[in-house]
Amino acid sequence: MEKKLVNKMIINCFKQYYEADSTPLGDKDLEELTNRIFRIKEEEPTADLFEVVNDAVYEFLTN
Repeated sequence: MEKKLVNKMIINCFKQYYEADSTPLGDKDLEELTNRIFRIKEEEPTADLFEVVNDAVYEFLTN
């Protein structure tokens, strides 16, 4: 799984909640979310990447 792909998926997922220029996501947060997604995929290899990304972004925004 490529880090660039996951980063792009995270940013695209944020577009559901915010306009492109106003995303509340810094480089540190993006790195943290990416690492969390990689960990989840390691623990659950059959999990759908799209769902994992959406869940991680939603959790980030609600916590």
